[in-house]
Amino acid sequence: MALLGKAAVAMWWDMAGAWRAEFEDWHSHEHFPERMGIPGFLRGSRWADADGGEGFFVMYELDRYETLVSDGYLSRLNQPTPWSSRLMPQHRNMVRSQCQVLESAGSALGRFMLTVRCSPARGGAQALRGHLRAQAEALSQQPGTTGAHLLQTQTPDIAPTTEQKIRGGDQAADWIYLVSGYDRHALEASLAGGLSAPTLQAHGADAAPCAQVFTLCHSAENARCPD
Repeated sequence: MALLGKAAVAMWWDMAGAWRAEFEDWHSHEHFPERMGIPGFLRGSRWADADGGEGFFVMYELDRYETLVSDGYLSRLNQPTPWSSRLMPQHRNMVRSQCQVLESAGSALGRFMLTVRCSPARGGAQALRGHLRAQAEALSQQPGTTGAHLLQTQTPDIAPTTEQKIRGGDQAADWIYLVSGYDRHALEASLAGGLSAPTLQAHGADAAPCAQVFTLCHSAENARCPD
């Protein structure tokens, strides 16, 4: 199946090794259940740097874009638990993007996830989207990969939340391309082919993308999610 829903929150951050065990305990046993209890949150997944570094990628799949400004979500963002308040300052180099799902093909969850952050050049959005759509259709059927998905950041016009203030402010990506799969080498091969920097720039990207491979740690779904 493709991504669940029509919107997503995509996040990257670094977590120092001294905090990692507590962070993963909190994220799996308090934060995931909290987020998955919010109406409109369908699935969450946490991914760690495949090379063993400090980076994490986290994605929440949402039923619709309006969930990003729902009372249920905003109340959690503005009333963090004591444990959340303790760990939020340790989220370093935070990139948090609230997104519309533009394209989605194949399955969202494999063992590995390649994340590619890029921006279209002026006048290049249509060509870039067309190229990435074609890549998604091909990659979702390619040996070693299971799906590909294009997200576009569309930040809601709301006041900074308590969680953001605790972290000291977040950056945001622009366009986000995700490739999932069971073979890391197949994902990395796409960076030498249709997702290479020269190819993306030739199809309307503004500059070299930021690409990284992660491995799945934990996923959870809303218990009220329809079958």
